[in-house]
Parts: sequence; C-alpha cells; structure tokens
Amino acid sequence: MLQTGQHCAMLLLLLFGSGGYSYLREPMWWIGMITMIMGEVANFAAYAFAPAILVTPLGALSIIVSAVLAHFMLNERLHIFGVLGCILCVVGSTNIVLHAPKERDIESVKQVWHLATEPGFIIYSCVVLVSVLVLIFYFVPQYGKSHMLVYIGICSLMGSVTVMSVKALGIALKLTFSGANQFAYLETWCFTAIVIVCCLMQINYLNKALDTFNTAVVSPVYYVMFTTFTIIASIIMFKDWDTQNASQIATELCGFVTILSGTFLLHKTKDMGNSPSIELANLTNPNHESA
Repeated sequence: MLQTGQHCAMLLLLLFGSGGYSYLREPMWWIGMITMIMGEVANFAAYAFAPAILVTPLGALSIIVSAVLAHFMLNERLHIFGVLGCILCVVGSTNIVLHAPKERDIESVKQVWHLATEPGFIIYSCVVLVSVLVLIFYFVPQYGKSHMLVYIGICSLMGSVTVMSVKALGIALKLTFSGANQFAYLETWCFTAIVIVCCLMQINYLNKALDTFNTAVVSPVYYVMFTTFTIIASIIMFKDWDTQNASQIATELCGFVTILSGTFLLHKTKDMGNSPSIELANLTNPNHESA
C-alpha cells in the first residue's frame, strides 16, 4: 500500500493532462499531486526502517491497485489474465519479504555519506548522470513522443539515485527524532538537495510519459525499470547481499522474476476487448486470425 497514492495520482495526471504544462491549471491535477506526495511520504518512512531491496519491489502491490483503479476510472478492463498477474505480484512480493536482508545499523548520516562516496557508487552515479543527460538532450527531442522508454528511462535512472538519497535523509530524520541531530552536518543537506532536484525531474518526465502513452503500459514498465535500477544501486551502495548466502539471494531473485512475470501478464492482457474468446485465441495462438 506504500505506493497506492502515487498510482491514484498517475491516473488523475493521465485524465487531466493535455500536453505541455496546461495540467498545472487543472484542480484535479493538484489533487493527484497531493495524493502522490502522500504516497511518497509513506515510502519515505519505509526507506528509513528497511533496506531498499525490500521496500522497492513491494511497489508491485501498487501495480495491482493501479490496474483495479484503471478498470473503474479509465474503463481499461481487468480480465482473468490480469487477475492472475496480480496474484503473481503478490506471491513474488511475499517471497521477497520472507527472505529480505536485514537493515544495516547506521549511527550517523556520515556513515551513509561514506557509503555514497565509495568508488563503486561514484562510478554508478556518473553512469546515471551521463545516461540521463544523453536521454534528455539527444533522445527526448527525437524519440520522446514515439518511444516510451525515453521518458521512463530518465525517471527510472534518476529514481534509483533518489531512493538512495531518500533513504539517507530518512535515516537522518530517524536519528534526529531519537535525539542525535543530523541536520548539523552538511552531508544531510546535500542528500536533501539531491532528493529535491531528482524528484522534480521525475515528476516532469513521468507526467510527460503519462500524457503521451497508455497508463496500463507506463505503470508496469516504469515499475520494472525503476525497481531494477534501485536494486542495483542499493546493492552497490549499501551492499545488501554481503550478509546473505547464495540460497537467499537466489530466492529473492526468483521472487523478483515472479513479480516481473505478473507485471508482464498485466501488460500483455491490457487490450483484451469485449470478445474474450477471440482475445484468448489471439493470446494463446499468435497466428490465429478471426474472420
């Protein structure tokens, strides 16, 4: 339920976006934005108390909520295969929860800064920055309106860095509330600035994606890419798998693959129309042609 608010907002953004920045004049867009902020606050709290490799895949639960809301709000029918996809998402999420690594004990935001400035994560951050700049200045003008992965790629890459910074900021707040003020450190404010900049970029390009493409496509693809990049970033920065054996890691990966299978099934059946028998034949036999 952590990301339910975000997907309510995504539906409202799609309903009331009309290109450019005209959506800023729509009251319903602001309702969606407020709902999204509420979802992000819930995510923020979760990242402060649990590893990102656990919290992020649970966004699959929001895929289910998005599919159900789209069924009622956008008349995008949820068929039996969509229901099966939802079940796969739940099974995969449960698998990850049962085998997730324990949260690292951190006593100061400076420890997080040290992890963020190690060579591995510095290289990852540079790759993300270069990739985002190339997407924005080269691919967006040419392919942004025709290729969904351009906008979603920007959101996903920036999102992985955002999550790491959100986790650092969440830890700082948690420690501050417990009596150890972390806002006296420059590192805390650096993480805060990164969160603000990255979130603004994500909101901008996510809205462009929702305004241009079908939400039933954007939602699962964005989830898959965002989750994948976030898990990679978390493994590099927080070394989540260092305390786990091969069996636990393999089980988590199986859970993640199960979630991906569920999201793929939801995407595959999104356009099933009012003739279930014909659509079922097309799904099971790609060469089948109706008269």
